[in-house]
Amino acid sequence: MTDEELALSYIDGDNKAFDLLLSRNQSRIFSYILFVVRDQDVANDIFQETFVKVVTKLQQRRYTTSGKFGAWVMRIAHNVIMDWYREQRSEKIVEPTVGNDLSNLKTGDIFVSSVESRYVNEQILEDVRHLLECLPTPQREVVFMRFYQQMSFKEIAELTNVSINTALGRMRYAILNLRRMAKENEMSLQMSMI
Repeated sequence: MTDEELALSYIDGDNKAFDLLLSRNQSRIFSYILFVVRDQDVANDIFQETFVKVVTKLQQRRYTTSGKFGAWVMRIAHNVIMDWYREQRSEKIVEPTVGNDLSNLKTGDIFVSSVESRYVNEQILEDVRHLLECLPTPQREVVFMRFYQQMSFKEIAELTNVSINTALGRMRYAILNLRRMAKENEMSLQMSMI
């Protein structure tokens, strides 16, 4: 069954359908939340609140099938994150935490290579993660959605409630900023494919 069919089954009273929906979507949604808020406890709270809202909206029959259940849930998560930041009265979306990293994204498994090139690639990925932390939140969010979640710019625009041109512009500025920071720090970000 598709996510949409499972959602409709849950609306009709099949609680097991929701369990399956949750298992299919939890990793993607949680990694997005954690990437944005950078705090495990806060991410857990936001994740729970997101799915409480999903359940409530489904039970109220406020979900209409569009073939994009995952994007619908992601939009709810985005809104919960924005609400949380408004409550914090912070201008920054992401606040750095001690020892924070993005190792849960598992990008290190992409390359099969010698020990030396694997080490170099891991260092480059760590440098990129560090540079990403320095980007303004809207730019970092677009980079994450595009490269780590393989979302289209149309999906990113819908999820963040901006135009496609704005999403593209944020990506362009993110890339320019990453290049500038790499150059200023004399970083070589060329990955080894051997």
